[in-house]
Amino acid sequence: MTADEQKKQVGDAAAEYVKDGMKVGLGTGSTAAWFVKALAEKVKAGMKLTLVSTSIQTTQLAESLGLVIKDINDVGVLDLCVDGADEVGPGLALIKGGGAALLREKLIWEQAKSCIVIADAAKNVPLLGKFPLPIEVEPFAWKGTVNRISDVLVDFDINMMPKVRMKGESHWITDGGNLIFDVACGAIHEPAGLAHELKSLTGVVDHGLFLDLADIALIGGEDGVTVLHP
Repeated sequence: MTADEQKKQVGDAAAEYVKDGMKVGLGTGSTAAWFVKALAEKVKAGMKLTLVSTSIQTTQLAESLGLVIKDINDVGVLDLCVDGADEVGPGLALIKGGGAALLREKLIWEQAKSCIVIADAAKNVPLLGKFPLPIEVEPFAWKGTVNRISDVLVDFDINMMPKVRMKGESHWITDGGNLIFDVACGAIHEPAGLAHELKSLTGVVDHGLFLDLADIALIGGEDGVTVLHP
């Protein structure tokens, strides 16, 4: 199976966890898009859902499929959030943010009673860090923030400088108006410690380490969907 076929496989599988009347958070990215498409079919068939989105990109996709997206502030606690990941590691520790939506994704995840992560087989890894870790940064005085980030990285034996993400010849700007820096960590041996230290830095809005948030992972593969637990 191709990666896209596996993504569709887990998107369809995640849609089976959605029940009539639920409040559901829609993730961002190529895998989450398959879930949105599967959910649109259920709504067309008569299922009633209240939906919120983690990004402008996902909102545009959902609305193009006839779905109605509500403001999270008008919805409150969600029953379920389904989203993809760039890496799924031990204990369902995740790296997310490849689509530059990590802050809004994390806000939605933390407002959901249950979170399902969906991914193709290549995203399931024994150790986090091969995929660059995204860090969302306030643009004001960003150079000083990057210096503080670098000091923290060295404390965790990561000697790579954060690299600002570009969109063409301009800085990539998130939906929240922030910058994204990517760190080619190679290996993250202490994700919990690194997550805590990065979050404590003035100027860091948030980072792509999603820890203790996923309740299950659905991983696509040749033999069907594998369900992983923390």
